[in-house]
Amino acid sequence: MRDLTHTRIIRLLFLAVSMLFLSTASFAQVGVSVTIAPPELLVYDQPICPGDGYIWTPGYWAWDGEYYWVPGTWVLAPEIGYLWTPGYWGWGGNGFIFYDGYWGQSVGFYGGINYGFGYFGNGYEGGRWQNEHFFYNSAVNHVDENVIHNVYNTRVNENAGSHTSYNGGNGGINARATTQEQAATHERHISPVAIQTQHAYAARNNPQQRVSANHGTPPVVATSRPNIASHPKELPPIEHPAASNTGNAKQDQTYQKQQESIITKQNQERQNLQQKQDKQHQQLTKQNAPPARVQQVEQQHQQQTQQLQQRHTQQTQQMQQKQQPAGGGGSRGDGGGRH
Repeated sequence: MRDLTHTRIIRLLFLAVSMLFLSTASFAQVGVSVTIAPPELLVYDQPICPGDGYIWTPGYWAWDGEYYWVPGTWVLAPEIGYLWTPGYWGWGGNGFIFYDGYWGQSVGFYGGINYGFGYFGNGYEGGRWQNEHFFYNSAVNHVDENVIHNVYNTRVNENAGSHTSYNGGNGGINARATTQEQAATHERHISPVAIQTQHAYAARNNPQQRVSANHGTPPVVATSRPNIASHPKELPPIEHPAASNTGNAKQDQTYQKQQESIITKQNQERQNLQQKQDKQHQQLTKQNAPPARVQQVEQQHQQQTQQLQQRHTQQTQQMQQKQQPAGGGGSRGDGGGRH
């Protein structure tokens, strides 16, 4: 077992950078009803788990005018005891709607979709929390037992025959939420954390991940860690929060102006940092800097970018905490779709 205090420190640092209660939805799926069914899920090998406390988040097809593949990846759980409920596509009557994934203390409904690696349509068979450590089921996860010792081996029915990627509709998975999955929707949830959002955004901006280019076989199907931004221009756009509705029109207008002011300032800070980093890149090119130096600077840029987003996330959270609309919260309702 690794030192528990060290694990907590890492998780707290991660949470400070990553935890978002503002909108961190999968990109280009908000308010979209798609008439074209998503392609079949891909069959791929899972990368080795990078360390203690990482939870597998399976790959999926996202939409931005066409389908693109968001690679599966290992993500450090935002809180001890939290598990990932994958997002899924479901038939909404007139088209397919994407229901976002979320973190919670139990796994909710994800459409009966067989994502593999413990997500076989119902619940999660890939591991469990015990004594504040995550124990991995090595029967379904790729874990180096010389490095991670909190493992067990339990064979499960993987239902490996189906690669259908959506629930309902013509040819879709016919599954409904169980009583336990219904109960899970009422628990406290955490939206996809910032590095998951960045990971999805990177996939969206990679033309080779799009089905028109890869014809259902993208070049990157899974990664050992999320693809996170090294530069501000690689960060997802800052989301405009939903309008406040406290019943006090003047207070709501003031809150909206404050939010817009913060967003304007944050965008300016992004531009300033991007210009600074671009200047450093130009200097390195003129100096014909060795690869080791270039890599060092890239690591610094990544750290700067993540610190910037951390500060912006904290600013937004503090503003939202001052004015929470009645009934607001981080939980996803039954079904959890975005409309």
